[in-house]
Amino acid sequence: MATDDPRTPDLDGPIAAPGHHRVVFECDQVRVIETVIRSGDTAPLHTHATPHLTILRSGSAFIRRGANGSILLAAHATAGDPGLPRYAWSDGLPAHTLENLGPDDIVATTVELKARSAG
Repeated sequence: MATDDPRTPDLDGPIAAPGHHRVVFECDQVRVIETVIRSGDTAPLHTHATPHLTILRSGSAFIRRGANGSILLAAHATAGDPGLPRYAWSDGLPAHTLENLGPDDIVATTVELKARSAG
């Protein structure tokens, strides 16, 4: 059973929310995930536990909720605002859902860094 521990493998985005996350490339150094959350849809509880860069290609409003339902982040573009950040770095995210509140689909590409072996 899934917990809210970000290291829990069954909470990994492509495993816990395969209808919204898809691995499009993977090698020893990185894993690249394509995320699509349709307007009005919510990605179920999942996590992105490793350091990663997210490139937002479209999307204008969302709410990220923690495993207990509390709001972790509410983000939206407003009139005169250029919109949500196109590029965002994270050291890792705890378990969360993501609800798309905007009129357009959220489409993002995430590049996750893998641990490098010494040598």
